[in-house]
Amino acid sequence: MHFDETLILKDIEALNSEEAIRVMAGNLFEKGLVKESYIEAIVAREKNFATGLPTKGYSVAIPHTDKEHVNEKAISVGIMKEPVDFVIMGEESETTPVKLVFMLAMNESHSQLELLQRLMQIFQDDSILNQIAHEESRTKVKDLLLNLLQVELKGGELN
Repeated sequence: MHFDETLILKDIEALNSEEAIRVMAGNLFEKGLVKESYIEAIVAREKNFATGLPTKGYSVAIPHTDKEHVNEKAISVGIMKEPVDFVIMGEESETTPVKLVFMLAMNESHSQLELLQRLMQIFQDDSILNQIAHEESRTKVKDLLLNLLQVELKGGELN
C-alpha cells in the first residue's frame, strides 16, 4: 500500500466536504494510484454513505469507494486548515466539523475492513488526533501512523 509524504496534505482549504474530497482524490489520481473515475465515485459515495465521525478530539472522516476505481492500494491523510462539515456516518443530515480526513483507496474488501478497524482504534485517542492535526512535519505524521497502524513500508509501499 502506498503511503508517503506526498499523500499527506496539510492546510487544505475547502468550503465544504465535497471540495475537500475532490482535492484529496485529485492528488491520488495525479499520482496514478486511482483511476479518474475514483474522483466522482468517492464524491457520490460520500453523498449516499456519509463518513464523518465525531470524536472526543477532532472529528474525522474516512471517505472511500469501490475497488474497481483503484489502481494501487493507498491511504491519504488530509489536514484541513479550518474544519469543514461532513455528514455523520449513519445520519441523513446531521454534520460534524472535520479536521482530519483519512481517504482510503483499497483494491480488496478484506484489506479495507482491516485498515478501517485499525483506524477506528486511532480515532478513539484524542491526543493522537491532536498530534496529527498540529504536526508540522509530514514525515512525522507518516511515521506515527505507520507505527500505530502496525504496518511496514517497503520502497514507499506498505505491506
